[in-house]
Amino acid sequence: MTEATVVLPKETMRALTELTGEARTDVALTLVMRDYARQKLAEIDAAIRRHEEKHQTSFEAYKQVWETEDCEEHYTHHAEWDYLEWESLVTRRERLMESFAWLP
Repeated sequence: MTEATVVLPKETMRALTELTGEARTDVALTLVMRDYARQKLAEIDAAIRRHEEKHQTSFEAYKQVWETEDCEEHYTHHAEWDYLEWESLVTRRERLMESFAWLP
């Protein structure tokens, strides 16, 4: 893991300590990042679930149909927007999981 020196304003360091109860800045930052990642993943998971409920399938199954079937519905603005939004949520979730896999 690469390390870097980060200079934080005293107010930010105080806020991190108050927020996490941890005096060590590196540990406090890790705790905040972990909590934020969990919160963001929960939001993304909820949005993915809404798409799964709407379409009664997983994204992978929906993607398979989208790519193999020539359906007029797929060419509407709403359908394309829905697909792209769902795809971006799945991609964002995968990237967050990879990026924050090291967090305790």
